[in-house]
Amino acid sequence: MTRLMIIVGSVRPGRVGLPIAEWVRDQAIEHGGFDVDFVDLLELGLPFMDEPNHPRLRQYTKPHTIAWSERVDAADAFLFVTPEYNYSSSPALKNAIDFLNQEWWRKPVGFVSYGGVSSGTRGVVALLPVLASLGMIRVGANVELTFGGKQVVDGVFIAQEKESAIIRKELDELQALAEGLAPLR
Repeated sequence: MTRLMIIVGSVRPGRVGLPIAEWVRDQAIEHGGFDVDFVDLLELGLPFMDEPNHPRLRQYTKPHTIAWSERVDAADAFLFVTPEYNYSSSPALKNAIDFLNQEWWRKPVGFVSYGGVSSGTRGVVALLPVLASLGMIRVGANVELTFGGKQVVDGVFIAQEKESAIIRKELDELQALAEGLAPLR
């Protein structure tokens, strides 16, 4: 079974990313093709990058980095649930990515982005060169939520049919790419 890591990319108090990510997790479980690892960066608690060696060397010295490396290395595909901050990506998500290097190699990545009028897409665009340099392959279908916080009612994200259809397509793409890319890792 494909191991899918869903990463909640925001650590802000009152974030809407957590209920959105919980919806994504439920959709992935319902899909049936994934063993899901749900990562809330707030709970993970990585400090700012504090390793003395370049991540590509995989000479980690900190227990939190070693644990993060093992967890990411075990994943076959990734789904980042991410906001847009000031026309860019979430610093917590970028930091979590920057801790590692080879662990991301030749693995597919999808996005569920949220924000204001741009639906968080500028945050995704800011990450694309970084992910490309790490050898990650982006799927074509991505959920983009304009003012997604308005769809959170009593702490639960209420998806529209359009979003449900897109997440199903995105999950199918992640599974197919993970299987296809596995021999290249």
